[in-house]
Amino acid sequence: MKNRIGYLIRLYIAIIAIFVVEKTIFMMVDAPEGSSYGIADWWQMACNGLYLDIPMTGYLTALPLLTLVVTAWLKRSIALRRIATPYYIIIAAVTGIIFIADMALYPFWTFKLDALALSYLESPQGAFASVSAGFIALRLLFISVVVAATACILIVITPLHLQPLRTQRQRVMFTAGFVVFLPFYVISIRGGVGESTANIGKVYFSDDTFLNHSAVNPTFSLIYSLDKTKNYADEFNYFSEEERKEIVKSLFLEGRGEKVEGRDYCTAQTNTLNPDSHTSLPSTLYLLPSKTNVLLILMESFGGQFVEAVSGRKEIAPNYNRLAREGIVFTRCYSNSFRTDRGTVSTLSGYPSFPTLSVMKIPAKSRTLPCLASTLNNNGYTSSFLYGGDINFTNMQSYLRTGGYQTIVSDVDFSAAEKKENPWGVNDDVTFNRLYDMIVQQKHQPWHICFLTLSSHEPWTVPYKRLKEEIPNAFAFTDHCLGEFVERLRKTPLWDNLLIVCIPDHGFEYPKGISHEQHHRNSMLWIGGAVKQHKVIDTIMNQSDMAATLLGALGIDHSAYEYSRDVLSNDYTYPYAFFTFKEGIGFADSTGHSVYDIISDRQWEDHSTAGVKDKKAATTTRIRKAKALLQTFYDDFGNR
Repeated sequence: MKNRIGYLIRLYIAIIAIFVVEKTIFMMVDAPEGSSYGIADWWQMACNGLYLDIPMTGYLTALPLLTLVVTAWLKRSIALRRIATPYYIIIAAVTGIIFIADMALYPFWTFKLDALALSYLESPQGAFASVSAGFIALRLLFISVVVAATACILIVITPLHLQPLRTQRQRVMFTAGFVVFLPFYVISIRGGVGESTANIGKVYFSDDTFLNHSAVNPTFSLIYSLDKTKNYADEFNYFSEEERKEIVKSLFLEGRGEKVEGRDYCTAQTNTLNPDSHTSLPSTLYLLPSKTNVLLILMESFGGQFVEAVSGRKEIAPNYNRLAREGIVFTRCYSNSFRTDRGTVSTLSGYPSFPTLSVMKIPAKSRTLPCLASTLNNNGYTSSFLYGGDINFTNMQSYLRTGGYQTIVSDVDFSAAEKKENPWGVNDDVTFNRLYDMIVQQKHQPWHICFLTLSSHEPWTVPYKRLKEEIPNAFAFTDHCLGEFVERLRKTPLWDNLLIVCIPDHGFEYPKGISHEQHHRNSMLWIGGAVKQHKVIDTIMNQSDMAATLLGALGIDHSAYEYSRDVLSNDYTYPYAFFTFKEGIGFADSTGHSVYDIISDRQWEDHSTAGVKDKKAATTTRIRKAKALLQTFYDDFGNR
């Protein structure tokens, strides 16, 4: 009997120890540059991490425990090591692959491995485009070493043979002990006796996000997220239905205009950050609903840090900055999310983003959304989409086809020579040239083209060397391509009847350590012959508001875009922005901004503008609205 109990204890301790060692390695390898962590930090990480290590160990030892109970009633010796070895290899392979994958992806994504990562593996070529073959080969070697070491440890601590219990009394006592022990075992797997079961937020203990992430068991994180992808309407139920409705009832009423045929578009807007300042669109701006051609450029990761109008660095994007001084620039256009697939849906469908799911990857849901292409097509346009990368990555082609893009040009439409410089696909100099050709070859009027750039993305491989820093230089290259394209197009008659909308698909964390609010606070630029006068619009808005704003300016009904607001309409009276990322939500309005951690249920960032008397009340109100919006969006998505 002691042999069985001793084996179970050794196995339990060994698995927990392996998890602690793996997280220690993660902490050492993926620590942010310039950070300094000591023994005290490691100790807190290891101790708090047990809140997930213990439940995960419970799951992994369940089968061996059951085996011990069943074999207690057998009257012959069992070759335990031989029987258990295949199971150990499976455990070692699963946990080892997850551990190395988590450690490899974290520097790129800065969040723990979960079900979201699996969805990107549906297109392996795109998923691995940011890394070299050597990077992948080295990680495969690491996986082999980790799997072999884990399996060997578990095999060594396992007895060769499991001797039978000699008497009936020993069998009964062992089984009775199991029955008594079982409730405690279940509690350890559940994560306690309270209402809250084991979850990621339980291990969060520090204001340092990396330390919290280090404490998270990656295997638990992945498995835990798998069952969080179906019952969408049941997630984030912060309020009763009555209270939720009361909070959000005024948040979707502004900027939801109906079709206005052939109007001149003239509105007045209040600067929500400076109530004494006013911005307005000139009465000379008018966009003919049936004749204005629309080019939408989704600029990869082109955050506000690279744009002078959003107080970003001046030298990175001189062409964008120059164009912003002649066109209409929206300086408070908050991106909805943090990845291209989410930002694309927010832009084209005017739909909010979600921290735990990608709408684009769920065709049964995404096809229920309106899309800019289909709306314009219904109003006499033809629509095309251009992207130099894999159009099947993140299920993009399915979304675009369903959304009304009749012609799609992607990496397969370029030569091998054109694709050789960038692992993601075709660099922006080549695709901007193709874009120009597509425009001059358009036979149908009016037309709409959406172009997603590519070069301003890791691994930052661009044929351009103006700036010394690798990352800013990649963005400078995209800006260079944009400037040359615009000036080339300006010289043609096509310019006179053209609106170009430049908007980032999402922001980018540069430099490292910027706040989530800074990450999402970006810009939108309208240029072209259809824009008659320069104007700065500093009204707070979302990326998802682009659809209604554009359609409103074209005199096209946008009532199908339920969560998109025409920010240039007279009835857009309460400007605000809502954004999400993997672990939180943010809300910004004239009183300031707040960012809330949805995992550990705590305030993350907070800033109130000058003149706000009761800052605590303002913060509470912003967070309540953010929570109510998140609940509303999940309810809407779940019911589609």
